[in-house]
Amino acid sequence: MSTEPTLADDERQLAAYAEDLHEAVVTAVQVWVRRMTLARASAGGVVVDGDAVDRVAIATVELVTPALREVLDADVDDGAGSPLAALRAAVGPMTDLLDEAGAARPPRDEFVAEAFPDDPYDLGPAAFSDVDPSLHEPGLLWGAARAHVHLRRRRERSTR
Repeated sequence: MSTEPTLADDERQLAAYAEDLHEAVVTAVQVWVRRMTLARASAGGVVVDGDAVDRVAIATVELVTPALREVLDADVDDGAGSPLAALRAAVGPMTDLLDEAGAARPPRDEFVAEAFPDDPYDLGPAAFSDVDPSLHEPGLLWGAARAHVHLRRRRERSTR
C-alpha cells in the first residue's frame, strides 16, 4: 500500500529540482553569453574580441550564480523572484562590451524598452529555452514543484 507524499517530501523534491536547475543554468550560461554577444555585435556592425567575450561570459556566470542560488534557495512563501529574472539582471557585462565596441543598439518595442531599461540590446531571455533548449524541462519541473508546495502549504494551513 503506497502513501501520499508528505509536505516535507514535496519540499525535498522541490530542493532537488532547484539543484538540477541551478546546475543546468550555470552550465549553459557561458555558451548563451557567447552566442548572444557575438550575434548582437554582428547585428550591431562590430566585431568583438573573443578573449573579451570569454571574460564577459565568466563575469556573467559570477553574477548569475549567487543571484540564482538566492532565488532557488528561498522559501516559496517569501517571493524571492524568478530564475529568469536573475538571468535578465546579469546582462550588464554583455551590454558594456557591446557599448565599448560601438555596436548599434537595435530598435526596441516600447513596452520592452520600459520593462527592461538596462537591457538595450535585448539580451535577456524571455524563457529558459532562450538560454538553452535543455533548460526548458528543469525550469518547468522547478516551477511546477514550487507552485505545488506553495498551494499545498496554503491548503494544509486552511484545514487546521
